Amino acid sequence: MGSSLLLSACANHGGYLNHVQPELVSEPSQQSDKNSKPMYLDLIRQMQQQGAYYASLANIEAFRQRYGSPPELSRLQADALRETGQIDAAKKLYADLLHTDQAGAAWHGLGLIAAAQKQNMPAEQALSKAVQMDPVNVDYLGDLGYQRLRAGQITAAHEPLAKAAELAPANVRAISNLVLWMLLNNDYAQADAAMQRANLPTAARQQIHTLAVQLQLAQQVERPTAMALLPSQSTPGATASSDDSQMTQPPVSQSGGVPESMLERFGASSKTSEVHP
Repeated sequence: MGSSLLLSACANHGGYLNHVQPELVSEPSQQSDKNSKPMYLDLIRQMQQQGAYYASLANIEAFRQRYGSPPELSRLQADALRETGQIDAAKKLYADLLHTDQAGAAWHGLGLIAAAQKQNMPAEQALSKAVQMDPVNVDYLGDLGYQRLRAGQITAAHEPLAKAAELAPANVRAISNLVLWMLLNNDYAQADAAMQRANLPTAARQQIHTLAVQLQLAQQVERPTAMALLPSQSTPGATASSDDSQMTQPPVSQSGGVPESMLERFGASSKTSEVHP
């Protein structure tokens, strides 16, 4: 739903582990900043990093009147529209960017929209395209891996998550996403060792364990529903199970209520606490 600790609840907008809060950047008020095209564009980026998407939309229009509309500005506008729930307008802008130098980011945005709408196949295709266009983007890799976890594709999720963690070994989100994969793969000892090495705080570990259980429960609910839609088959052996479908729940630490999701970009609402590497 940026990046990449894949842990993110589908109900929230899309992000990563939220135990680090970004410092707020003041509204661009200095005329010298606005008179510099690169600095003004950077200020718009900072607004979005702190979750001020409506403010960024206002400044995008001001930027456009003064400097024109480069592709990156349109991409920032599409991101802000997506984060503020203006999905149709965001999709149109992303589509217009698919043949520009912002194509990778546009595919990523389309993938996040599809994921938030629980459209697994379009999400997989768009996020895969984003990774194909920018193979070392930790955010793209993390979101692709997390989408695969949500879709129950545990084995396929490992490669993008492992790449993200190795590309950004100090990135809490990337490490946490890989730990989530380990839990869903029933490798609890390895998950615990990874959390120890990363010095993840207790709250973060509880989030990861809780999210793992939530994803498992979601898969248990979706599988019977999907099977009910299939024609009945009486052929012996027709219901052979895969490795990805045999997940047991990991131990969960007790905490006060369900924690916020770690992959916020996958949801519809606009949280302001997402942290970017």
